[in-house]
Formats: sequence, structure tokens, C-alpha cells
Amino acid sequence: MSMLQNVRLSVVLLLICGLAYPLAMTGISKLAMPAKASGSLIVDDKGNVIGSELIGQAFTDPKYFAGRISSIEYNAASSGSNNYAPSNPALAGRTTKDIEAFLKANPTVKQEEIPADLLTNSGSGLDPHISPEAARVQAERIAKARNLDQARLNALIDEYTEERSLGVFGQPRVNVLKLNIALDRMK
Repeated sequence: MSMLQNVRLSVVLLLICGLAYPLAMTGISKLAMPAKASGSLIVDDKGNVIGSELIGQAFTDPKYFAGRISSIEYNAASSGSNNYAPSNPALAGRTTKDIEAFLKANPTVKQEEIPADLLTNSGSGLDPHISPEAARVQAERIAKARNLDQARLNALIDEYTEERSLGVFGQPRVNVLKLNIALDRMK
């Protein structure tokens, strides 16, 4: 092939793979599943975007359920985690600090009762889910802060627990943002 043919082929492939295919896939996905194609955004009654059901948020107010730890503060522009080795002293220091902070916020919980997902990063640092156990261990604190019946709060956790995908993939999980929105809607 000549140099001119190589350039032409490169331009044609660039247009097909870099422009036509992505535009076609975006168009098809917007038609087939518009909410997911737009980022699975959660919108309030006034049309304001609250967040995405796919990206976690930091909840620091004791009246809300907290999600997983995020080394990147849930900044979707730079997903990832520190990936500390188990032998790294920085991991032990961070974990100790996180345990102390959790126990201070939840004084009736014992250290061994803290679910691991509340003390570990997800691979992306953006995980919006926690385990139902991680939600329940926070229920007493939230019930006191909001003057709610803890049994009612546990029923809300059960209502917002998503089961395994297709019945076999993953673990039961709770979307923290959806749960906190439902919590705000409770009277």
C-alpha cells in the first residue's frame, strides 16, 4: 500500500470508529433506554438533578446513611483508589482512623460489628451501594437523629434493598442516595 492509501484508510477508519459508531450507539441507547443513556440521573419534583444512581455521594450529616469510603471524594473525573497493599502502614492508619470516626458517630456499635464495606474503598471510589448490613448498623444513629422508630427505618432499608442481579450475580445492596431521598420523604 502506498502512503496515500494508508492515510485514506486511516481517515476512513477514524470517521467510522471515532465518529459514526459512537454517534450511532449513543442514538440507539437514547432511544432504547433514555434514562440510562443520560447517566441514570435522579431528579426531584422540581426538575433539579440530585445525583446519579450510579455514582456515590459523600453524606456527612448524622441524619443520613453514609456510603463507602472514597479516596477520590466521589469525583467521577478521577475514579480509582489508593490500592494500598495490606502491608502498607498507610492502609492500617487510614482504617484505624475510619474505625474511630465510625465508632464516634455510632457509639452503640462495637468495632467487630462494622461491615467491611464501610471501611474499604471500591475499585472505582464511586460505588453508590452499601450492603444491607452496613445500612442497618447505622439505623440506630439515624433513628435517634430524626426521632424515628428504628423498626420503621429497618423496613425502609428492606424496601430499598436490591437483590442479586439475575438472581446470581453480586450481593444484595442498598443505593445510599435513593435510601437517603426516601428517608427525607418520610414524615
